[in-house]
Amino acid sequence: MKFEKEQLLLYAVTDRAWVGRETLYEQVEDALKGGATIIQLREKELDEKTFLQEAKQLAALCHSYNVPLIINDNVQIALESGADGVHVGMEDAPVEQIRRQTPADFIIGATAKTVEQAQAAERAGADYLGVGAVFPSPTKQTAIRITNDQLKEICSSVSIPAVAIGGISLSNVDELSGGGMDGIAVVSAIFGAKDIQAATTELKDRVISLLATN
Repeated sequence: MKFEKEQLLLYAVTDRAWVGRETLYEQVEDALKGGATIIQLREKELDEKTFLQEAKQLAALCHSYNVPLIINDNVQIALESGADGVHVGMEDAPVEQIRRQTPADFIIGATAKTVEQAQAAERAGADYLGVGAVFPSPTKQTAIRITNDQLKEICSSVSIPAVAIGGISLSNVDELSGGGMDGIAVVSAIFGAKDIQAATTELKDRVISLLATN
């Protein structure tokens, strides 16, 4: 799938902690119905076989909505499952190494908390950045916070697109006005909602309005 920065508008990151009334598959489909523009499958506890099976199912689902699926950290699972790419943090495999071992159209996202990290990721071949945490994050409580000014500085220091990430919700997303990002990445604001589809639609509408003033 050809990567476009518009796909980063509303980036939904899965979290198995919210699985309950619905399966993860059903939750992801709800997010897709609500307008999520890209999905990241994040699994830290599953064994490789189960992870691969799940990734294959979600890749097929996402592609039926013409939406890319990104796998968190695990390049091999991404390649074997038919997912569109991988997102890596500072402690994961280097972007340059991943770029050498993957197809030309394989999407690589990288986390950046400083201008230096952002520029290094771009030089290494990253397609987009995840920048944050912009707010306290319930999923990564030890994440280093960055200010809105730092967000803007990082986004403007590179030519590749970027999403703001970290504790973003309907109640605080407007505070990111002027941040220079191309979209937002959220976890609980979508998957922790009682009505995932409605929450996704509402959040997407808000982000569209927010970016129009950026």
